[in-house]
Amino acid sequence: MLDLLRKTFLAGIGVFSLTKEMTEKLYRELVEKGQMSAEEAKKFVNELVERGEQEKAALSEAIKKEMERWRVEMGLVSKNELELLEQRVKELEGKVAALEKQGQ
Repeated sequence: MLDLLRKTFLAGIGVFSLTKEMTEKLYRELVEKGQMSAEEAKKFVNELVERGEQEKAALSEAIKKEMERWRVEMGLVSKNELELLEQRVKELEGKVAALEKQGQ
């Protein structure tokens, strides 16, 4: 029964990450209701928190990849590419100014 509850809850947690307050509340409730021993409840809650963090990291990575795909698809430049272009423009402006100075 406890194993089924654990598996169901882990599956349902999805991308949600439990906060410290929520985990403490869940821990206390499980122990107070006698549904789990203190050690079982602590282990269960720790598994939930770990799973939530893993899901959060996976979602973050998926979002980054999708945003990069959209950026490339739309032909937009990245911040790094823009900075490199700005640097090249400054260098070229400097060269143009130096050439203009020589020609006068």
